[in-house]
Amino acid sequence: MPRRNIGIIAHIDAGKTTLSERMLFYTESIHRMGEVHEGAATMDFLPEEQDRGITIASACTTCTWGDTTINLIDTPGHVDFTMEVERALRVLDGAVGVFCAVAGVEPQSETVWRQSEKFAVPKLVFINKMDRPGASFASVLAALADRLHVRPVPVVIPLGAEENFAGVLDLLSREKLFFDQADQGRTVTRSPFGPEEEALAAPWLDTLLEAAADEDDLIMEAVLSGESVPPEALRATVRKATLARRIVPVFAGSALRNIGVQPLLDGIRDFLPAPEDVAAPLAILPAKGNPVGQEQETIAVPCTPEAPLCALVFKVIMEGGRSLSLLRLYAGTLREGMALVNVSRGKLEKCGRVFRLLAHQREHIASASAGDIVAVQGLRSARTGDSITSPEYPLLLENIDAYTPVISLALEVKNTEEGKKLDDALERALLEDPTLRLELDDVSGQRLLSGMGELHLEVLLDRLRREYGVSPRVGNPRVVHRESIRGEAEETGEFDRELGDQRHYGFVSVQVAPRERGEGNRISFADLGEGWQPLLMEAVRQGLDDALNCGPLGYAVEDVAVTLLRLERKEGLATAPGFRMAAAMALKQALQAAGGILLEPVMDVDISVPEPQVGAVVSLLGSRGGKVEEIRDEGGQTLIRAGAPMRGLFGFATALRSATQGRAGFQLRFARFDRS
Repeated sequence: MPRRNIGIIAHIDAGKTTLSERMLFYTESIHRMGEVHEGAATMDFLPEEQDRGITIASACTTCTWGDTTINLIDTPGHVDFTMEVERALRVLDGAVGVFCAVAGVEPQSETVWRQSEKFAVPKLVFINKMDRPGASFASVLAALADRLHVRPVPVVIPLGAEENFAGVLDLLSREKLFFDQADQGRTVTRSPFGPEEEALAAPWLDTLLEAAADEDDLIMEAVLSGESVPPEALRATVRKATLARRIVPVFAGSALRNIGVQPLLDGIRDFLPAPEDVAAPLAILPAKGNPVGQEQETIAVPCTPEAPLCALVFKVIMEGGRSLSLLRLYAGTLREGMALVNVSRGKLEKCGRVFRLLAHQREHIASASAGDIVAVQGLRSARTGDSITSPEYPLLLENIDAYTPVISLALEVKNTEEGKKLDDALERALLEDPTLRLELDDVSGQRLLSGMGELHLEVLLDRLRREYGVSPRVGNPRVVHRESIRGEAEETGEFDRELGDQRHYGFVSVQVAPRERGEGNRISFADLGEGWQPLLMEAVRQGLDDALNCGPLGYAVEDVAVTLLRLERKEGLATAPGFRMAAAMALKQALQAAGGILLEPVMDVDISVPEPQVGAVVSLLGSRGGKVEEIRDEGGQTLIRAGAPMRGLFGFATALRSATQGRAGFQLRFARFDRS
């Protein structure tokens, strides 16, 4: 059966989950639609999601439309949970971008669209909420072209707008579609265009034919000669251009009013790629006997069930004391009881039970093959980003990018018993969410929990109380810092000591220099001569990593170039611990000599506000250390873009509501670490 692995991506409150709920209903995966505003949506099954009316965790489900199986992931729209979107996009083949017909392209819409472009994901667009006052199909199309730099090509357009929105026009079949509200839109009535619909559709049809003519010479000849183009040829050409990401097919409707969802399902089947249609992912085949990273061969992973198994863990869910690993199978066939290897961690595993997911429910299956997205029990060592393969053919897929936490809270417990419960709960949370960080202050006994934003940590604290019955005392939020260096320096480190009954020696010379902000750290090796064993070289690299993890100011070091200049033995002595300690000593001294710089997180701030409140918002940003970078009109609202240090943005939401009488909305995104 053909398959589609797709995600729903958008700005918060664009209607992603409402759309997903209709898609499940019309594919008969559920028999009753739940509403987000009632806290009853199938895909928002966490209590925290139901309370807030937002998506927090990506929910995966499987449904069938005609002869096509659709694996659907509904992703969060709030920027604090952007890692959830990243993980989903990493394993998806296509996506549907949902845009509000009134608000258009909002800040988080741009963020998730850029994330999808990083993974070269073909997309469709669904312009939602066409029934709302102020809805404008044409304005959203213009914003898509202007803000996202894509070529939007309508294939389904609205029939009316605002209170007059009644149905949609299918440009491919040249039919008008009405959706029977008596059975919640399940019954779709199709009829040919009349004269009024022909006139309404004419300019949009010209746009569609122009895009198709650019792709196909036969269609261009037909258009120039005034001949009609068969719908099948037009549909095939739109699919070809969509897979190549040269156009983005656009649909319209109102998910809440049950209008326009079935044509979108048709579009997912007709235009988005099957697993076999996308480029094969690249994986590393490590040479036998050598550590990953040395003497490696890069190969393409074919999407065939007969190939050796190759899968990526893109999410881990803790259920009681068990972990449930969500896998995208890129090659091979997975069966219960199979011997596996976690290549990322060098651990042997055994496949437990295999499930298809329906949000928080599961369907037990005996096996799954290349292209599937499934959940597996029993992978004890699995973490997000790990590669799971057949033992006889280990392959290492590209890992999932990590995100940098920008805010931390200090947690204090009342007694030892609560401390143990808290540690157990946090251990499970850290397994599920790689964007969280936890440190223990040995002096105060406090646990320092770091995350992506205030809402991110607030949701976690709610889960600790609700699921584990733990309510630690919480300190005020604190900013997570990094450090860098001012200038260049060269230092040496010598370690010569007996530990136990063995003498350890190492001598290392390093040079450090600052890099441009945001370039990250780089470690390079000068010509060290021959005869240095890989084990010693790996120990040196580990020592350098140790020093970069905690610099002279007490924070992780960023944007530094480290050059290993010289290694020396003494009387034939050379041990891995000795060189690891010597490398750490040399680098710490060099960082100290180069002069430390404290870096703090700087956030991109996007604020949408009515024009009369612009002055108040600019003044508020200035008082919080922000700098306005752009002010522009966006469909009756004013969009203010600024950069501001995270330390000035605590409580910003409350202050903004007060300054604008609750009429402004805003989004924060981590931009970079920079000087205070």
